Amino acid sequence: MIGVIVTLRSDAGLDRSAVAAIAEQAVPMFEGMPNLRSKVFTFDPESGTATNVYVWESEDAARAFFSPELTELVTNLYGVAPEIRFVEIAALVNNGVTAPA
Repeated sequence: MIGVIVTLRSDAGLDRSAVAAIAEQAVPMFEGMPNLRSKVFTFDPESGTATNVYVWESEDAARAFFSPELTELVTNLYGVAPEIRFVEIAALVNNGVTAPA
């Protein structure tokens, strides 16, 4: 498994309602996506930073998803370029509980 941490930040901070709307509209695209185990959309109100965390079955699947075209799409959606980091997952706990919307 591989994790991908995508951070979106700007000096002025992102707008919470805009970030929430983008996340809500994107959820259906990720439901049932092959090789994607989970995705979390987050927003930090103190810094105005959005961070999305993905867990992929393989590094190949993760790297194939994060194409230059996707990076351009994300940049256009949020108005800032994403910082994308690939990380090894040492362990994953999944209690089968869905977070409330």
